[in-house]
Amino acid sequence: MIRMILHWVLNAVALMVAAHFVQGFVVSDWVSAMIAVVVIGLLNATFGLLLKVITLPLGILTFGIFFLVINAIVLKFASQFVPGFRVETFTAAFLGALALAVLHMLFGFFTPKRRTEYRRTEG
Repeated sequence: MIRMILHWVLNAVALMVAAHFVQGFVVSDWVSAMIAVVVIGLLNATFGLLLKVITLPLGILTFGIFFLVINAIVLKFASQFVPGFRVETFTAAFLGALALAVLHMLFGFFTPKRRTEYRRTEG
């Protein structure tokens, strides 16, 4: 549970950082960022996943770069539903998706990994 809340907060921080650096990518406050993260997550799990499956050959051909376009579409679509979160142009959505991908990669280095315990069984 704590791990899930940590990821939620870190994603909101990433959204705020991306909004600070990308012109046309606007998040008005922390509450909007927290709500936007939930909406983006739900859209990625449904609409984004469907688009990624349909465009899988194109994603493979472009070595995954086309998936940034899909993430930009999801961000632009999410901005229609969340008050206080606005993506003005598709270029801003694409640069925001790129910034979020880099930030998620950086945060991945610092978040604790889930440890699984393996018991060795003697036969």
